[in-house]
Amino acid sequence: MRPNKPGQSNSSSWISKANHSHIIRDEFIQDFLKGCRFPEKPGEDLQETNQIITDIVGKVDGTKHILTVDGSYITVDVKKEYPSSTVAFFQFGAILFTTDDLKNLSQAPFIFPEDMNKFHNLQKIKLVLPIKNVISCHQNSLNRSVRKAIYEFFMRDVSNDVTLMQTLAWIIFEEYTETKNESYTLSSNPNLDSELGNIILRKSEMKKDFTFEVDGDVIYLTDIFRLHEAIDEELGAGGILGYVSRLIEQMILVRYIKVIYGLKSDALRDFCFISNGPLSFSGQTANMHKPFRKLCNFMLKKHNLCLFGLETKGAFIDHALSICQISDSGFRLGKGKCLILSNDYIYSYITPGDSASMHYGSTSYYGGKVIVHTDDGQVFVVSVPVENKDVILSPTQQDYPNLDTVVGVIKLLKCEMYEDTIVPVALANKLISLTNHPSQKILETFAKKFV
Repeated sequence: MRPNKPGQSNSSSWISKANHSHIIRDEFIQDFLKGCRFPEKPGEDLQETNQIITDIVGKVDGTKHILTVDGSYITVDVKKEYPSSTVAFFQFGAILFTTDDLKNLSQAPFIFPEDMNKFHNLQKIKLVLPIKNVISCHQNSLNRSVRKAIYEFFMRDVSNDVTLMQTLAWIIFEEYTETKNESYTLSSNPNLDSELGNIILRKSEMKKDFTFEVDGDVIYLTDIFRLHEAIDEELGAGGILGYVSRLIEQMILVRYIKVIYGLKSDALRDFCFISNGPLSFSGQTANMHKPFRKLCNFMLKKHNLCLFGLETKGAFIDHALSICQISDSGFRLGKGKCLILSNDYIYSYITPGDSASMHYGSTSYYGGKVIVHTDDGQVFVVSVPVENKDVILSPTQQDYPNLDTVVGVIKLLKCEMYEDTIVPVALANKLISLTNHPSQKILETFAKKFV
């Protein structure tokens, strides 16, 4: 801060404090805050309620391989002068572990480069999207540019086996079952700015390139993500970045499930799949939770699929840490215990709401949440596939298949490098992260070459 001249007061600081006082003294503001409801810590009597608190020792019997996927993205201004132009770079990757390799490594305080040779770092996948004041792919608008870029990304044959587009069709049309699904209903026309209404995408009418012709225009199978609804030609497509990242991470995970299922379906019992984040979809992509739930239900029943999402930040992990700490008052979740979260618990203690009229995650989640406090004091929030959305209203331990295996994997793979995470997730994040400052400068310099 520049020092004041002799006799000169810091007028800007004085004005700022005066403006704050107007807010503090305003009766409307005071009344509003008095009427707010904030999350509370559960009381000591929680154990006497129907809330499920259980001891789970955890096991890894039969689990031979662990596969985890993570993604990262960063936005770059490629043309900073007004009006600026922005693109987003994404990188996704998967790591395949064997439990034998990890049993010793998980206890180590450091992971050395030579240790990485024990793991199979599956191919990294990259994506770039126009975000603002950019059009690409020979399109005439930002909306069409983004749609075409995502379509071409899903069509890429990056590993000479199964594309993401083939995986998407496999999920949507339920090709893994004998009955199959012959159509999908798209709720808006991506080629019309304001046109709503149901568009039936029939598998029999889908071309070999996974497109449909509707009213003389092209609709891509990837348009079922409805990302076009969140793109504004002037404000840009920045609002879809988080949706795209979570969507593709989970699509990559399912692609490997499809590959293993096609090669030897019984081998799925040997795997545990880990998503870095909850088993859910956000925003316009939320409807994808329905076909994912159907897939998980089928694979659980037929092949005992072990899949879970691991949360590392947010309100749920903050709450989990608070109830696992030693406290003189209130409920405490002891070591070696799991707390299965019900709808009532979530709206009472984590995110304020009316559990009588609100149903947490009913339009976006295909898993239910569990807080895990391990024997050695680490705290995790995991989401495990559940059969239907109503499970969360009155959950039982039986509603959470393979929870004992999930806890066993977590205990086996605890990571001393980072608090409250596990080795596969920590390494996947390190391998694909684009969020550090040097990466941004490198990508910015690279992108400017094409302006």
